Amino acid sequence: QVQLKDSGGGLVQSGESLRLSCAPSGRSFSSYSWAWFRQAPGKEREFVAAFTWSGDNTVTYYSDSVKDRFTISRDNAKNTASLQMNDLKPEDTAVYYCAVARYSGTYQYLKEERVYDYWGQGTQVTVSS
Repeated sequence: QVQLKDSGGGLVQSGESLRLSCAPSGRSFSSYSWAWFRQAPGKEREFVAAFTWSGDNTVTYYSDSVKDRFTISRDNAKNTASLQMNDLKPEDTAVYYCAVARYSGTYQYLKEERVYDYWGQGTQVTVSS
């Protein structure tokens, strides 16, 4: 069965950095878009970042709350995705989930949870002030 393993979370102070990783296992599947979502206590899951392809070019999307601080990347050789999280803030505290979709799309498409086919189990990120 297809599974995604997301990892790299932890406890850090405000202003510090973390790097999350996402690695698939199991049966092969189409993976045209990779993304990270997060869910804070008492809140709905929200879009964080996405990585996809437009032709031979890579395209990334970010929510306004993490733009210029987080960077999503894809290592094709290792078949993994990462989320570099810099200048972390207490409001970034959440469980972060990796997700993979079979299709590419625009920001308006990829920011929606419903378009993703596979999800990781989540990794906790806690940022203290």
